[in-house]
Amino acid sequence: MEKKTMRAVRCTGYGQPDVLEPVEVAVPAYGKSELRIAVKASAVTASDIFIRSSALPLAFKIPMRLMIGITRPRRSILGLVFTGIVESVGSEIKRFKPGDRVFGMTGFRLGAYAEYLCLNETDSKAGAMAILPDGISFEEATAAAYGGSLALQFMDRGGIHPDQRVLVYGASGTSGTVAVQYAKYLGTHVTAVCSGRNSELVKSLGADVVVDYTVQEQMEPGSQFDFMLDSVGKFKHSKLKESCRKCLRKNGMYASIDDSALVLSSAMLDRIAGMVSEGIIKPVLDRTYSLDQIVEAHEYVQKGHKRGGVAIVINP
Repeated sequence: MEKKTMRAVRCTGYGQPDVLEPVEVAVPAYGKSELRIAVKASAVTASDIFIRSSALPLAFKIPMRLMIGITRPRRSILGLVFTGIVESVGSEIKRFKPGDRVFGMTGFRLGAYAEYLCLNETDSKAGAMAILPDGISFEEATAAAYGGSLALQFMDRGGIHPDQRVLVYGASGTSGTVAVQYAKYLGTHVTAVCSGRNSELVKSLGADVVVDYTVQEQMEPGSQFDFMLDSVGKFKHSKLKESCRKCLRKNGMYASIDDSALVLSSAMLDRIAGMVSEGIIKPVLDRTYSLDQIVEAHEYVQKGHKRGGVAIVINP
């Protein structure tokens, strides 16, 4: 007999993590152009934190509230990233079949903090998905989907080529850890900015030089870079970040992960899956929490000191 209800987490309003509460809701029905996924893991991302807290400058908060919901999110079950197994498919589905291991993002549809979700197989602002690569756990794949998509989307704009000098600011985060590995794969010299406690981690990912932002406010004289990825976002300022930007060469490029909206692309996810399978990228996972620990997980990520991604185990 088909399950009628499922565990999920509902966001009751904007605010601190305690606005999130575990609930029991109906399992969503799927249409002929949709597939239903039994979610194995989700993640707590910077995007989830922004949506839940609405902690944005006023110029951004008003448009976001108009899109997401005025007093609380219209789609009360949050969660942008998912991994899982295709349970059922509609009659028009071509790319996937029941039993496929998949990973992806839900976009404006949200809904990944639940045991089941329904998505269309075609890319849109309401989601994109691909086949999960072999040799990676459901939890690790949440970091690959989100961090990989962010890093590649904005680094590809730089036209990076071998022997250039690349700087990754925020190198120990979900996108930063992927960016360091991708930059090394491209044959560049990589300078990574992170806290000292994460220096060994980013060195293990391929960083040639590590700068500790907790003790250094200026780059060394003569430092020059062809490309800088700001993987913490333009809302976070520091003297060191400004110093890094001043070290860009005349035709050097600065890119931030919040320069524009994240593009949801199954082709990008396929590309990330291939890079994971080939060992080019190894996603970094800091911690995992259960669905019942969602408040604790949001509290941890909100502090801003995680290493790589933080996963939520939905169906162990």
